Amino acid sequence: MDGAHLMPGNSKRHGATRKRQGGNPTAGSGGRRRRALEGRGPTPKAAEREGHKAFGQADSAQRRRPGSRPGRSKAAPSTEWVAGRNAVVEALQAGVPVTTLYVAERAERDDRLREAFRIAADRHVSMLEVTRTELDKMTDRAVHQGIAIKVPAYEYSEPQDLLDAAAGAAESALVVVLDSVTDPRNLGAVVRSAAAFGVHGVVVPERRAAGMTASAWKSSAGAAARVPVARATNLTRQLKEYQQAGLTVVGLDAAGDVELGDLDLLAEPLALVVGSEDKGLSRLVRETCDVLVRIPMAATSESLNAGVAAGIALYEIDRRRTGPHGR
Repeated sequence: MDGAHLMPGNSKRHGATRKRQGGNPTAGSGGRRRRALEGRGPTPKAAEREGHKAFGQADSAQRRRPGSRPGRSKAAPSTEWVAGRNAVVEALQAGVPVTTLYVAERAERDDRLREAFRIAADRHVSMLEVTRTELDKMTDRAVHQGIAIKVPAYEYSEPQDLLDAAAGAAESALVVVLDSVTDPRNLGAVVRSAAAFGVHGVVVPERRAAGMTASAWKSSAGAAARVPVARATNLTRQLKEYQQAGLTVVGLDAAGDVELGDLDLLAEPLALVVGSEDKGLSRLVRETCDVLVRIPMAATSESLNAGVAAGIALYEIDRRRTGPHGR
């Protein structure tokens, strides 16, 4: 009796499979197209890859971690996506923090895509090739043109941290507070001026205001890496806390009683409050300010956006602080 069918490894036994010869040597390891990304950056850990089971487990574990203080470093509720070839290249060139770069399979390689790969590799950004369907889902069906980057949630400081930074540097505190400024480009411009004129940080409201998005980061021209931004749950209450800490709260207002250059307190610890272009300072914030100042302009009907107004005011404050009568 032939017992060959009972021998281990016999392809005719029940459950056995026959190995194929030849075929695609890269199948099962990412495919030939993925070779285009070899050496282009580290592969992100499973816990950092959105959609992977480990990502959800790590996120849940973080929320359950005993002793964690989510209010200490207030982060945005989720990550942000930047999609499209021009937008991705501009964000990478501006130094926007990036978690991962995603490129769709068989995406046409042009100069913009190659530039994105080059910058991402120089910055050691992880790069992954995914299907176009996966990229559609990740970016909520944005017009991604085969490429997108994931920007991590910005980690906000606490308002008190800004005063601590001034004390640590033995400097007179200078903080910019934005009231109802909703354009992230204005926020980025304010952060850029803050870096230029020695401001210790910027405070924004937690709700109904612009946050540190990729757009704000780009507008800051990299200054967001040097100037902390804090969020306040209640802006009026935060201004009162700054007053109790010894800061004079100065509000910029077109109808202010004093011209900015005539204010004698510019070298003292200050919180400069800037409102939105269309509505200015809100009523409660205006009533909380110690003094309202105006920027003199030839045409009284003109108004300045928050970024320009803050830049002019900070220049004057810095001039007074570093001049012969300053620090």
